[in-house]
Amino acid sequence: MPLSKSCKFQTTNVLSTSLAHFFHDIYTSFLAPLLPLLIDKMGISLFQAGTLSVFQKIPTILNPLIGILAERVPSRYFIIFTPAITGIFMSLIGIAPSYIFLVIIMLASGLSSAFFHVPGPVMIRKVSCDRPGLGMSLFMVGGEVARTAGPLAILGAVSLWGLEGTWRLAPLGIIASMVLFHRLKDIEIRQDFSKDKVKPDYFKVFNSFIPLFTSVTGFTFFFGAIKSSLTLYLPTFLMFEGHTLWFAGAALAILQGAGVAGTLLAGPLADKIGNRNLLRIVAILTPLLMLLFTQVNSFWRIPVLIIMGFFLFAPSPVILSVVNDVKTKHLTFINGLYITINFLLNAVMVMIMGWIADRIGLNMAFLISVAIGMGAIPFIWSLKEGE
Repeated sequence: MPLSKSCKFQTTNVLSTSLAHFFHDIYTSFLAPLLPLLIDKMGISLFQAGTLSVFQKIPTILNPLIGILAERVPSRYFIIFTPAITGIFMSLIGIAPSYIFLVIIMLASGLSSAFFHVPGPVMIRKVSCDRPGLGMSLFMVGGEVARTAGPLAILGAVSLWGLEGTWRLAPLGIIASMVLFHRLKDIEIRQDFSKDKVKPDYFKVFNSFIPLFTSVTGFTFFFGAIKSSLTLYLPTFLMFEGHTLWFAGAALAILQGAGVAGTLLAGPLADKIGNRNLLRIVAILTPLLMLLFTQVNSFWRIPVLIIMGFFLFAPSPVILSVVNDVKTKHLTFINGLYITINFLLNAVMVMIMGWIADRIGLNMAFLISVAIGMGAIPFIWSLKEGE
């Protein structure tokens, strides 16, 4: 995306877009802390519970098409209105009468999420101008803070109104979209896209970035074993060990809270030491920390979670910055492809880890995730700076 040499970091617009990320993702974080209650209520297996996350990610298959659409319509409205749509559907989890109803909720909220996450990074790249690492970190912090607050918000709602009372959180998403309309309605990102009359060859565009996507895909898949195990199954793991729902939810919030720091600092740090060097550090240390988490007692697990959360979420803004810094006129298409790859590979890994956990237990599944996670290391060595 071409940027003017005089373009400077637009603080207000960066913060507004990051706030949109917060409002949206606070709702998508409701599933993991509610899984133990849903498993008990509906008698579903860990694999079935994990597939709910998969159904939420299935609409990401449409991301490349959404990326193409975003080049032709005012895609800022996707960012404005999706917090309300996602909020309405995710607030209905508690009153879902059956597993099929939960699947429908996940598909609908996943489609709304796809329409948010494709143009979101493109907008933040535009308004970040000369400081893309910082802008992408702030954008990702919005999501990570949401995933820290989300478990506490939904568990607070359950404590006040019971599982069936979660629908009362829906109006907050509607209010958020009203606020975002006021703040973001004048930010235009289509004006930076190509105005060529020649129909783009999107297959050729994709083909030119195959080396980049190979490295990103390999890292995302193997690293996802650890990330999906913790972000989805951590509350269930802790409750199976005898902890309360509040302790399990708080542990997830602590992990996500530490991820806020990792997300915030990763972008500026990558600007200084290089994307690949930072990802190398993360790829090596995260499996070691996961192994330590499985070996220590309950008292020491919280400090380990704090350290691990920092590294677990650090790659997100760095890889987003790499993807959104490629030289192409079709950045929303490329970003849509990346988001599709990221979400779908994590969905596959969620299913794999759920299948393993059903057969040998969550504790052993967490150990196996360490071995799988180390497979991400070679792909970082193949990632070229400035690719």
